Amino acid sequence: MTTPEIFGYLAATLTTASFVPQAILTIKTRDTASLSLGMYSTFTLGVFCWLIYGIHLGDKAIILANAITLLLAASILCFKIYNMTIKKKP
Repeated sequence: MTTPEIFGYLAATLTTASFVPQAILTIKTRDTASLSLGMYSTFTLGVFCWLIYGIHLGDKAIILANAITLLLAASILCFKIYNMTIKKKP
């Protein structure tokens, strides 16, 4: 493994791991009142684009990190949309 690959995996691990606490808290509490729909929509779309980019490059670090982050971000986004539409909460 080359030095750039090591940094790629390290970056992927750190950025994905940093998102896990927010995802766990949101999934546990289902509280999304303080979360921005615009931010999570944009973020989730951006992560999806990174995943497509990683697949195009065949870069395992980009693919793995963004696949996991997409799952977490999409879960939070779904809770946010659910709370806004079904529960009528901001």
